[in-house]
Amino acid sequence: MQTILGSNGQIGQELAKALYAEYTHDIRLVSRRPHQVQASDELVAADLLQYNQTLQAISGSDIVYFTVGLPYALWDTQFKPILKNVIKATQAVGAKLVYFDNTYMYPKDDTVQVESTPIEPVGPKSTIRAQMTEMVLAALESGALEGVIVRAPEFYGPGETQSITNTMLLDPIKGGNRGTIPISQTTLRTLIWTPDASRAMALIGNTPAAYGQTWHLPTAPSLSYREIVQKSEQILKHNVKTITVPMWVFKVGSWFNPQIKNMSELLPRYKYDNVFNSNKFQTAFPDFEITTVDQGLAQIFNETHNI
Repeated sequence: MQTILGSNGQIGQELAKALYAEYTHDIRLVSRRPHQVQASDELVAADLLQYNQTLQAISGSDIVYFTVGLPYALWDTQFKPILKNVIKATQAVGAKLVYFDNTYMYPKDDTVQVESTPIEPVGPKSTIRAQMTEMVLAALESGALEGVIVRAPEFYGPGETQSITNTMLLDPIKGGNRGTIPISQTTLRTLIWTPDASRAMALIGNTPAAYGQTWHLPTAPSLSYREIVQKSEQILKHNVKTITVPMWVFKVGSWFNPQIKNMSELLPRYKYDNVFNSNKFQTAFPDFEITTVDQGLAQIFNETHNI
């Protein structure tokens, strides 16, 4: 049994597809109100803030995937208690844990990000994610937990992918509207195609030798937003409108808009080249096919345009 916690999110849904296609049909989806992906999926409704429900949801699992997402407003009160319950329950049933992580805790400068990049959180959300990572690392290093950390940079992807790049730039362009570029058109961004992130997580989860380590999930080469816009125009075969919004506008907006306030902690990183290195994964798994940005953008725009 392979169990996905937080199965309703974009990563969880695509992970279920990847596991079913390549590794097992014995899949359990866990959420407060889980949604079916394949007809054979076992659905378990659970509140992961309750240890007994967490233990019951994980019971009988060989591998547990932590892909839980929460609204920013709940991070401070719920994320760490949920992870504590998951680690404890995973240990109790003797399962392996695949922990899906992000890059919030990395320095918000032009440091090239590798698996050994120091954890230097700045801001409350970055600090929470750093503390969660350290919880998993402590359990792994103590030998009490068999697990692996897989880490991804900012998403872009199909469907209802929630990311700054999708919601501010690609979704408006897809709808024929003006896209918004945060801070800079020319700094480099490393984005991960969400189906690639899930396929790679499934691969690592089913590779015993990968455990006990941290892995950067595979990405295409970094591009600037200007280059992404140019590629979008080539695919759509027409010019698109964009506006680049400077930092001071976001700061003013954060006084009035809670959504902007929540994302403001991440914005300093858009001032610098943000390069996420996944060479370790690509060396270990050379046959893994990474979706190019051209292929990803074409799929996004194909959802509403005939190309």
